[in-house]
Amino acid sequence: MLQESFFQFTAPNTDGNTSKTIITLNAGHQIFDGHFPGQPVVPGVCMMQMVKEVLEHIVGAKTKLLKAGDMKFLAILNPQVNSTADMQVTYTTTDDDTLKVDATIQHEASTFFKFKGVFKK
Repeated sequence: MLQESFFQFTAPNTDGNTSKTIITLNAGHQIFDGHFPGQPVVPGVCMMQMVKEVLEHIVGAKTKLLKAGDMKFLAILNPQVNSTADMQVTYTTTDDDTLKVDATIQHEASTFFKFKGVFKK
């Protein structure tokens, strides 16, 4: 949904159930015309959608968010200041085929977003 137009990501580097990728934001995307004019900020819902889309790429299936147990927006992600960021996604598959997911979006010492929740394949 947002991939290719709002953001792109490198092929994830996966070690076990943890995958790391670099996301590149499109600072010229129309979302930033309204959020916020002259001072672009990546909306929290877009950070969550980016995690979902990267997770779907990693597991090779569409997912549905069942539970957002912990969602923290810790710093402003301005695409003019940070056009790239690191994303880490760790998941475990449960007996009922759900995915317990931990994810972060950060750049160097700045952490923008942390998430813990459950998705269904």
